Amino acid sequence: MGCPTSFQACCWSAMSRAGMAPLYGTRIKTRKRNIAAPLDPATFAVAVVQIYLDNAGDLVLFTGGRTQPGTTKSDEGERHPYSIIDCEPKREAILPSVIYIQKILRRKPFLIKNLENVMRRFLQSLELFEENERKKLAIFTALAFSQKLSGLPPETVFQPLLKDNLVAKGIVLSFITDFFKEYLIDNSLDDLIAILKRGKMEENLLDFFPTAKRTAEAFSEHFTKEGLVPLVEYNEKKIFEVKLKEMKSALTTQIAEETDITEVIETVKQHVKDAKLPDIEVVRILWDVLMDAVQWSGKNQQQNANSALRQVKTWANLLNTFCTSGKLELELLYKVQIQCYEDAKLMKLFPDIVRSLYDQDVLAEDTILHWFRKGTNPKGRQTFVKALEPIVKWLEEAEEEE
Repeated sequence: MGCPTSFQACCWSAMSRAGMAPLYGTRIKTRKRNIAAPLDPATFAVAVVQIYLDNAGDLVLFTGGRTQPGTTKSDEGERHPYSIIDCEPKREAILPSVIYIQKILRRKPFLIKNLENVMRRFLQSLELFEENERKKLAIFTALAFSQKLSGLPPETVFQPLLKDNLVAKGIVLSFITDFFKEYLIDNSLDDLIAILKRGKMEENLLDFFPTAKRTAEAFSEHFTKEGLVPLVEYNEKKIFEVKLKEMKSALTTQIAEETDITEVIETVKQHVKDAKLPDIEVVRILWDVLMDAVQWSGKNQQQNANSALRQVKTWANLLNTFCTSGKLELELLYKVQIQCYEDAKLMKLFPDIVRSLYDQDVLAEDTILHWFRKGTNPKGRQTFVKALEPIVKWLEEAEEEE
């Protein structure tokens, strides 16, 4: 930042206190007098400092005085103690500044844009601050969001941070970690995710990490070490959802194109291996994709039944490959139950689908009998148990004959 721009940051509150708009080289109107501040930055600085002195020093400033190019502090001139950079890196020391600025903005809303510009410039110049000073700015920023400080939309904070040199040096990760830790003291993880969404960062949290560390493992290790386990769990869930979505998309395309079943099975296996997907989720996705691909015919029950049964028969080997235990078979049966309950056109097809899955060796006799006698999912259970009675009676009679 050049000298006039940098000085804008430290004198922002002084101007707000005096009721001044942040105009350079213009006539500055106060309640007591007019001060002609020439374009020369030094003269302008002297004029604003005089306003500060006239107001008994009751001001909130970021740096406590003039800054040299690049936001570094100048050794010249008297500095005052009311600044964020010079206070302790604690919330109780910084919060009064946030509250004070909020009050100023309510009275002088024309200064909101000024604050936004100042913060953007500060954040883009983090490398010029010491580590302790960056922590103070992180605490200030977190408290500003907690207090819903006007003039700080999330994009003002998150986007300026993504400068390649700041990210590469780990400065951004350190800053954002301090920000997260402070913000979550007073707010929930959902609140944090909400501002990340508004700042268009929810899907791009790894962008805060240096390029070499942009992995899920590095994310988990770093934030677990910093005590932000809920954020780690949230990120792992997001990654999991993305992997499931990717597999579902690939399967949907292959089934729509009637790809050879052997190739489809290999696709599923590869996704399971790469993403470490749980077997239960795989079974659920397989059924969803197969049923979504059916060409339903509206209210014609017989045609719907034929279409569903044809799909089961066509892709039975796919289901068989991944329904490898009684537990997974039962999970598939619950999935069928829920879908038939929630989709009116499938309500009467439940027994036919179950019988077809049995005939294709996808569901074992024991699985069906267990569901019938001890099934725990209540959705439509009474209706479906009644509808399945003939099949169960047939299975029990066959069991007795054996």
